[in-house]
Amino acid sequence: MQLADDDKTPLERYLGSTIRELRQRHGLTIAQVSAQAGISRGMLSKIENAQTSTGLDVLNRIAQALGVSLSALFRNFDVPQGDAQLVKKGAGMEVVRKGTRRGHTYHLLAYDQGPRKLFEPFLITMDDASERFPVFEHPGTEFIHMLKGVIEYRHGQQTYILHPGDTLTFQGDIPHGPERLIKTPIQFLSIFVYPQTTPD
Repeated sequence: MQLADDDKTPLERYLGSTIRELRQRHGLTIAQVSAQAGISRGMLSKIENAQTSTGLDVLNRIAQALGVSLSALFRNFDVPQGDAQLVKKGAGMEVVRKGTRRGHTYHLLAYDQGPRKLFEPFLITMDDASERFPVFEHPGTEFIHMLKGVIEYRHGQQTYILHPGDTLTFQGDIPHGPERLIKTPIQFLSIFVYPQTTPD
C-alpha cells in the first residue's frame, strides 16, 4: 500500500532507515537483498523510503537476507534519546573546597543536574603527606573508591586504612576526612549522594 507523507508512521520511517543502514553496512545492493528476500527491487526501495507498509513475513525475509534476526530490526525503536554527559580525562572542573590547599585537588566529574542536586562525583588527588586536613560534614551519603596510594581515613571515632581497590561508604553528617596520608600520591573517587525530599 502506497503511503502519502502524512500517513507515514515513526515505525515505518525507523524500519526503512534501519534496513537501509544494515544493507549499506554489509555492502549489499538493493538487488542483492531483494533477490534473497524474494521481493522486487521496487518494493524494497519503497520500504527503505517508508513509502509502503509491509507485513512481518516480508520483514522477516528481509532480516534473513541482511543476516540479522527479525527482532534486531526493532531493537532501537522507541528507545529514549540519550543524554549522557561525557567528561574526558583531565577535563573535570577543578573546584575549591573548605580546607583544600597545595597538593590537594578536587575535580568535579559531572555538572548541571537540574534544580535539585542529586549527587556530586569528585576525583580527589593528594600528594603532600605533611598537609593537615579539616573535618568535613555534609548531608547525604559519601562513597569513596581508592585508585592510587594508601590513606588512613577517619569517620567519627573509627579510622580505616584504604588501599587501591578499597571502598568506604558512610553517612556524610558524621565528621570525617583524611587522617593520614600513608603512601602518596593518593587518588580516589568520592561520590556524594544527597538526600531527596519528597514534595508535600
